[in-house]
Amino acid sequence: MNFVTPEIAWAPLTPILIVLGAAAAAVLIEAFIKTPATRRLVQLTVTIGALAVALGMVVVQWVGLGDSAGTVVMTGKITVDAQSLAWQAMLLVFGILAALLFAARTADGEESFTSLGSVPPGSTEERLARRAGLQVTEVYALLLFAVGGMMLFTCITDLIFLFVALELFSLPLYIMVALARRRRLLSQEAALKYFLLGAFSSAIYLFGAALVYGSTTQIDMESIGIAIDFIPSNDAMLLAGAVMVVVGLMFKIGAVPFHSWVPDVYQGAPTPVTAFMGAATKAAATAALVRVMYLAFYPLEWELSWMFWAVAIASMVVGTVVALVQTDVKRMLAYSAVAHAGFILVAFAGLTPEALTALPFYLLTYGLATIGSFAVISQVRERAEDGGVAAEAVRLGQWAGLGRRSPLLAGAMALFLLSFAGIPLTAGFIGKFEVFSAAVAGGAWPLVLIAVLASAVAAFFYVRLIVLMFFTDVPEGAQDTVAVENDLLTRIVIIVTAAATVLLGIVPSGVLNVLQDAAVFLVSAG
Repeated sequence: MNFVTPEIAWAPLTPILIVLGAAAAAVLIEAFIKTPATRRLVQLTVTIGALAVALGMVVVQWVGLGDSAGTVVMTGKITVDAQSLAWQAMLLVFGILAALLFAARTADGEESFTSLGSVPPGSTEERLARRAGLQVTEVYALLLFAVGGMMLFTCITDLIFLFVALELFSLPLYIMVALARRRRLLSQEAALKYFLLGAFSSAIYLFGAALVYGSTTQIDMESIGIAIDFIPSNDAMLLAGAVMVVVGLMFKIGAVPFHSWVPDVYQGAPTPVTAFMGAATKAAATAALVRVMYLAFYPLEWELSWMFWAVAIASMVVGTVVALVQTDVKRMLAYSAVAHAGFILVAFAGLTPEALTALPFYLLTYGLATIGSFAVISQVRERAEDGGVAAEAVRLGQWAGLGRRSPLLAGAMALFLLSFAGIPLTAGFIGKFEVFSAAVAGGAWPLVLIAVLASAVAAFFYVRLIVLMFFTDVPEGAQDTVAVENDLLTRIVIIVTAAATVLLGIVPSGVLNVLQDAAVFLVSAG
């Protein structure tokens, strides 16, 4: 038997290889650099440098596409086209902003991550680690592995290989969620819930992929889409497999009823991890769901439409209603994220070509507002009895009068909340308009009507926080219970995300034109 050496076109995978290569280098840095302060500086430099270089390579590849639609790599398992490059650029931007938040410190020099993640909370070992100045700088390597896995997730056209990428970016997230410096028991509980539910969702996805293979004898998405045309549309094995594959991806988006991990993880995770996960995980999962639906299950659009309608409506209703009664800012934004998962799924109604432009733009606007809002949360702190800073002030009442303490910080938070609500002249308004337009083009105007009503109701809990910040006096005797931090790296993130939110709301045409050019698949069975 003659062995044929596989030929792999490595050049189109350069951005992904740079990020994953830097992640491997970051692991070695952990082993060879012993001084915590030096190791932290080197890790931050390597992380931001690798992400920036990878972003530059994505731009170079985009320009180099020219009249070419892209490149098929590894005999159809990976497709690097304009669609995947647009998602990769977005994820790299989110990764750079998250790395800056990871490196942020309070005025007392406190980071968001525990000094030693492998010991019980409150133990003697933990106290000794804090006194020794130890730092969990492994989070930078985990961040790079997560970003690399998400980038790979956006361009895979093979159901089994997609599962590998899913685990590649999920496992680092499970670990990072458990590394909060404050409220460590809550953080570890959130990580355990995320891990267990994530394992169930991965099993459901893999079982669904097996059923699809059993029905079509194919695992690459193009071949599945072609094979479905020769199979009865009521084939039970095929439909069950398709539903389970979609459910596995909806879990990552955080849609109802697959959302139970979202509030606990958003609340318990370190705030920089929440910011990154809230923006990047939704974007990566949506990119994969787009490719799965438009390539593999396009012929089943009618059979699966009921699922998208039901999950979208449930997500918008549950996310909006439950967010109304939340008294924790992070938990309120978590249920807001559930409602936004419903808005994302609205665009899948009819599988229209317009959705291929609307979805990336919506996830870009949502991701920027998410990272910016959680960056603001990381700056509003409780004041400890000794006068130092403690954990984030996440109770709604603690935000009263923030507009007087820090007008710029409160103004940025108000801007992000208005963008979430879809108020005109913010990026969120344009994003929702594009998503709703794509759904109307697919004939789903009743779904859009429900989405508009949900948006109107959701505006209440966004405006409630704005009223607290600007039009509510600080309670008597509580003037000194909240401290506002002024970390340079965090302020850079807030300024960048706020500026982008305004620019994309006023002059979105440039980005929309780029994404419209990217609304083409190199490989398409539909």
